Amino acid sequence: MSDESVTETVDAPEETVETETVESERSGSRLEQLEQEGDIAADYLEELLDIADLDGDLDMDVDGDRAAVSIVGADLSQLVGDRGEVLEALQELTRLAVYRETGERSRLMLDISGFRARKREELERLAEESVATVKETGEPLSLSPMTPFERKVVHDAVAAAGLTSESEGVEPRRHVVVLPG
Repeated sequence: MSDESVTETVDAPEETVETETVESERSGSRLEQLEQEGDIAADYLEELLDIADLDGDLDMDVDGDRAAVSIVGADLSQLVGDRGEVLEALQELTRLAVYRETGERSRLMLDISGFRARKREELERLAEESVATVKETGEPLSLSPMTPFERKVVHDAVAAAGLTSESEGVEPRRHVVVLPG
C-alpha cells in the first residue's frame, strides 16, 4: 500500500465530519430563524389580541420547514370567520409583520382554536375518498374550489396515496383535480 492511499483513507473521515458540521450549523441556523419568526409573529398577534380585547394563549412551534403559531382561548371564532377567511387574512398580515422585521418572506402557518387542524383532517378524508373514486372509475376527479392551504393538504394526501393531482383554474375558483395513476 502506498503512502498516498493511506493519506486518502485518513482524509475521508475528516471531510465527512467537516460536511456534517457544516450541515448541522446550517440546520441549526434555519431552526433559529424559524424560532425567530415564531417570536415575531407571537409578539404581533399578542398586540392584536390586546387591541381587540380578546383572551388567547399563544403556542409557538416549528413544523417541518415553517414556523407555526397557534392561538387558543375562549371564543375566538371572529378571528377565524365562517370558512377561515379571517384566519387567512390574519396569517398574511402576520407574515407581513415577520417580513418587516426580518426582510425575508415567511411561510409561517397560523392556526386559531384548532380550525386548521380540524380542516386538515377533513381534507385528508376528502382526499382518501377522492383517491378511491379515481382508482375505481379511472377518470380524473375535480374537487370544489379551495384555498392554497386546503389545496396543499389535498395534494400531499393524494401523493401519499400514490396518485397525482394538479391545481387548475384561477383564484378564487382554483381547485384540485385528482388524476388516475
